[in-house]
Amino acid sequence: MIRLGIVGCGGMGRGWAEAAKDMGGQGRVTAAVDAVQDRARETAKEFPGARAETDFRAALDVVDAVVLVLPHHLHHPVSIECLKAGKHVLVEKPMANSEAECLDMQRTAEKRGLVLMVGYCLRYHPLFLKLKEILDVKTYGELFQMSLWTEQVTSFVGDSWLADPEKLGGGQLFSHGCHYIDLLLWTMGEPVEGTHVGTNAGTPWMKGAEGTSNVCIKFAGGAIGYHMGTWGARGSRHEYSVHAHCTEGMLEANVFGGKLILHCAGAAGRPEALDTDDPDVAGDNRALLFQVQDGKYIQNELQHFLDCIETGGTPVTNARDSIQGLRVIWRLYAAERKGVVADLRGLGLGG
Repeated sequence: MIRLGIVGCGGMGRGWAEAAKDMGGQGRVTAAVDAVQDRARETAKEFPGARAETDFRAALDVVDAVVLVLPHHLHHPVSIECLKAGKHVLVEKPMANSEAECLDMQRTAEKRGLVLMVGYCLRYHPLFLKLKEILDVKTYGELFQMSLWTEQVTSFVGDSWLADPEKLGGGQLFSHGCHYIDLLLWTMGEPVEGTHVGTNAGTPWMKGAEGTSNVCIKFAGGAIGYHMGTWGARGSRHEYSVHAHCTEGMLEANVFGGKLILHCAGAAGRPEALDTDDPDVAGDNRALLFQVQDGKYIQNELQHFLDCIETGGTPVTNARDSIQGLRVIWRLYAAERKGVVADLRGLGLGG
């Protein structure tokens, strides 16, 4: 029975607490930690016998592993202390705010033989797993363009760490877009070159960093990946959507709807098409291929973390791959400042 501590019981921490309510006998929450004592207590109440603390160090004697749901600038120092105390760590994305910090975390975990996993939840989402499965076997030909849109509105006011680029680690691309850079690398392979253009027009609460981001990356096979993300959308058509253009059809992943839709001539007549009365999918040239309930599916992510602890396996969203994704973002930022195209070759850690 793995003893788990949840460190950070705010908005996203509540989601992790909900996922932790059913660990199938593999683990149990023994500590809830938050700088706001009432939040820690409220979360601890949901897990009989769990300790509520305002300092994570006070909980280290009752946990084997921790889920860190903290402001980005705290990811490195808290991870390091937990790893040095012999605890397995699942840290929310992005891994840390600098390459040196990320490498320190990776080396510390490897030296002690501990699991270090990064919270890229979309890699555990059934919709994206199905999309990648279809793309890998090339059911609809070669992938040559993938576009990802994330359109949302938010406002970080007052002294929120989310409006401070130093604590956030960057802007919208680093904080939220890292999910989609990770997906592009996972799906499309080795990046070659790319560009980023960002602005805080429409998101004035972002102090000195972008609230809207546009990225274009060329990959080794010649395919192109695009991501547009904004925190300033007062309306949306795409919301959270992925379009994967292949040589024999286009796959649309509608994240909020939990739908994977095929667009091509005669799509509705293909044997893999599902029967549906959904008006969004009705038509000769559209077909529903897969559908799941909307959600983040972080329970799948937590299950994988526990499995890796038990087996000593390497997480799907591991430190090495996470660092490569952040290196792409840092290289894109640097090239944007210089007004040049970023060279994205050779940014992996190998092995």
